[in-house]
Amino acid sequence: MAEQSLLAFIAASGGELWQKTVEHLILTGISTGFAVAAGLPLGILVARQRTLRGTVLGLAGVIQTIPSLAMLAFLLPVVGIGFKPAIIALSLYALLPIVRNTYTGLTTIAADITEAAAGLGFTPRQQLLLVELPLAAPVILAGIRTAAVIGVGIATLSSFIGAGGLGDFINRGLAMNNTRLILLGATAAAILALLLDFLLGLLGRVLVHQRS
Repeated sequence: MAEQSLLAFIAASGGELWQKTVEHLILTGISTGFAVAAGLPLGILVARQRTLRGTVLGLAGVIQTIPSLAMLAFLLPVVGIGFKPAIIALSLYALLPIVRNTYTGLTTIAADITEAAAGLGFTPRQQLLLVELPLAAPVILAGIRTAAVIGVGIATLSSFIGAGGLGDFINRGLAMNNTRLILLGATAAAILALLLDFLLGLLGRVLVHQRS
């Protein structure tokens, strides 16, 4: 009976569940996109200028240690409530795995490959775009995969500042002491994280297969 009641509750919440899932995907997708746009150049920079490695990775690591709610609270006086602070916070949390994996992917390419590219007359830019980044792509994608999964989890807290997403169910459930609402939001977020992890992992395997 309880199981039927829960299933009926999920079915009755279907429309709102879809809406909140889309909001959650938008939050995760945009923030991960911003993190890639910033993290990929930073990863390339520290791979080229290794003296900057400790500083850049250290700063990105410090950001990871700041509690999510504290980060959102710090941003509220600066950018207000809603979508903007959520996107900024999620983008900052996604930086470390992208920068670190970009650096790792580029610096673990065999030296004879880069030397062969230079010997063929490739400019540094051509070498980066045509040789190094394609070879490092699976490692970079693994960082993006990690960032996206982290983003799904942290995005559930964005509801506390009015940014929407699946965290709205959890937030409302806590306020109303409604376990079904909490389970609905938490389960949907977990399934979404697993789905994104699977799809990005599949894309990574395709890239590895193309390289072999």
